[in-house]
Amino acid sequence: MLLTDHILFLDGEAIVVDKPAGLPVDAPRDGSLSLENHLDSLRFGFKRWPLAVHRLDRDTSGCLLLARNPKAHGRFTRAFEAREVEKAYLAIVDGVVAGDGGTIDLPLGKTSTAEAGWRMIVDPAGKPSVSHWEKLAEVDGRSLLRFRPETGRTHQLRVHALEGLGFPLMGDPVYGRGGPKGRTLLHAERLVVARGDKPPIVAEAPFPGRFAALGFAAPEGAEPTRG
Repeated sequence: MLLTDHILFLDGEAIVVDKPAGLPVDAPRDGSLSLENHLDSLRFGFKRWPLAVHRLDRDTSGCLLLARNPKAHGRFTRAFEAREVEKAYLAIVDGVVAGDGGTIDLPLGKTSTAEAGWRMIVDPAGKPSVSHWEKLAEVDGRSLLRFRPETGRTHQLRVHALEGLGFPLMGDPVYGRGGPKGRTLLHAERLVVARGDKPPIVAEAPFPGRFAALGFAAPEGAEPTRG
């Protein structure tokens, strides 16, 4: 796999790649491949390796922003922290969601046990977490949703789907029933980062084949499945 074949946006200070599902952003403890193993190929003539600005879960595919220099990394990081980044995700949930859309406002906190490890839970004393959602389609008792998170908490959409809508994301091994491949069906569809006087970074990742394999078609405004 070459990440150079997954470039969605490229200029002098930013790269957006369509991260494949299964590729971790951070190097795993078991020493398996991660984004770091691909950074040298993403220099495109620069001496420095690009740096990831944010994180996507290992299973999550789609738009991942990399900064090509430390100054840009700082500006982009501040934009994420200030909620000045527009993000849209596609998800398939394991059930038919009632209604056409809405807002989930459930604060999240982290819990950990020796038996089950750590996970995120709804916690009134946790950090504010807000996700907007709309239902796009239903196929075979499952729903295709588009999420637009206002905040960027760890596992936010995975917990909000379960606790706010009553159904986990398909394949989620922690908050749902998992699956034969253990891959959570979540895709970072669109990313827009304002840059003041410069044109914004705008990236859209193609509709993933793993979603199409379950009978869903690319929603309006999405790019077709990449072969």
